[in-house]
Amino acid sequence: MSDRPAPADRTTANPPDGAQNDAPARLMERLTARLREESAIVVAYSGGADSALLAFAAARVLGTRALAVTAVSPSLAASERAAARDFARRHGLTHLEVCTDEADRPEYAANGRDRCYHCKSALFDALAPLAAAMGARIALGTNLDDLGDHRPGQRAAAERGAVTPLVDAGLTKAGVRAVSRELGLVTADKPAAPCLASRVSYGDPVTPEVLGRIEAAEAALRDLGFPVCRVRAHAGGTLARVEVPKAEIPRACELRERVDAAVRGAGFTFCSLDLSGFASGRLNALLPLLPS
Repeated sequence: MSDRPAPADRTTANPPDGAQNDAPARLMERLTARLREESAIVVAYSGGADSALLAFAAARVLGTRALAVTAVSPSLAASERAAARDFARRHGLTHLEVCTDEADRPEYAANGRDRCYHCKSALFDALAPLAAAMGARIALGTNLDDLGDHRPGQRAAAERGAVTPLVDAGLTKAGVRAVSRELGLVTADKPAAPCLASRVSYGDPVTPEVLGRIEAAEAALRDLGFPVCRVRAHAGGTLARVEVPKAEIPRACELRERVDAAVRGAGFTFCSLDLSGFASGRLNALLPLLPS
């Protein structure tokens, strides 16, 4: 590791005063200043709006001392992997892909309330040797809005000493998108795309087969004109609960036969449409039913 002193600890729940109301240029200034405190950095880079902005900014500030690393496993959709590669290539990021073994870890496959902890632990196990070789710290694209959600992975990050520059600079999700738009990044309006395992009902095993069904079903729905969608797997991966934005529910009903065929063609036995509409983290409603 680098012998450069680490930045002072921050209380990440208390961003700079007025951060949420700052103009994109000011938010970028703060992010740039924060990244200058690092001698080198390894960004856990999925290609989503948050990690893409962080990787882009880190490369601008640190040059070759910034490395963007994409974790490849069955929980990463092929389309997301390709998009991450394209973004890195377009912006000249130093980019690597590493294979992670969370799918082989029984604690992860069991899909309890702490699944994300074991996933992030596998990620850090893969990134740590790279960070050590560079004298770098591992950085996550966590933003302020993420702090209030059920995210056990944040505990793993804290245990491993990972840093969260977007939080430190006071960026919310809206701030990330505003800065990205100002910079002309294609990820500015990219829909959130969490890992495929987040679609599997807690308590049901996470398997490559179920993840493959989810990926195929969501790809088919996007082909039908639903760019924002989720396929949540229930009943051991036999039942798909489809979520689309509320405004799209009438059209999904009109196309119900094609939606049903697309989802069942991906390997599900049953297909249902959630009439509450799409919302991130819907499966967290099951957490009170799980053992502590």
